[in-house]
Amino acid sequence: MGEATQRYAVVTGANKGIGLEIVRQLASEGIKVVLTARNEERGLQALETLKDSALSHLVLFHQLDVAHAASVAAFADFIKSKFGKLDILVNNAGISGVVIEDRDLITTVLVNRGVISDEEGPRAMTQTYELAEECLQINYYGAKITIESLMPLLQLSDSPRIVNVSSTLGQLESFPKESWARGVFRDVDNLTEEKMDEIVKKFLSDFKEGSLESKGWPKHLGAYIVSKAAMNGYTRI
Repeated sequence: MGEATQRYAVVTGANKGIGLEIVRQLASEGIKVVLTARNEERGLQALETLKDSALSHLVLFHQLDVAHAASVAAFADFIKSKFGKLDILVNNAGISGVVIEDRDLITTVLVNRGVISDEEGPRAMTQTYELAEECLQINYYGAKITIESLMPLLQLSDSPRIVNVSSTLGQLESFPKESWARGVFRDVDNLTEEKMDEIVKKFLSDFKEGSLESKGWPKHLGAYIVSKAAMNGYTRI
């Protein structure tokens, strides 16, 4: 039998946690994996953890900031020149959109889909418009830009795959029952990219106005919840 064709994968935000483990598991299947990270130093440190394993020859590092189109475009050129195609894209890069003050309360926030008491909220995390904007730029728009830039290379694969890493917080239950956004997400047969973009822009606009709660948005971890819900909608589209 002839030798199997080498397969190539990209994992964004892969310097730790889920991303790094995805890299390990893909490489264990004989797939050549590009481990990416926004911070070059942290990315190289992650690569170093694989140095003495049997997988090291299947993993390489490349810096990638999905929030910047120029970085994604340069990365796409690298993949094209290095491999000529791409078989698997795992969009894992993401941030929480908050500064965590009390890590003991974060588990409560996650279990309760972002709902905690007014007394606990300020102790658990700090939310700002700038952090929310960055969160959506990375978690949602960054994944979209990466998909669009790498799509031509994925289309050259015999079996292309895109995996968008989401969260239970991105489910409809994380939104107040009567919220406008929840209604849009529920109408799954009529989802469009334009509607997803409209939701993200309206969230940021209401955040800037200080009217998140009155406009029916999640009170805590709102940017993260919206980014993952929008990603779920975009993935379905």
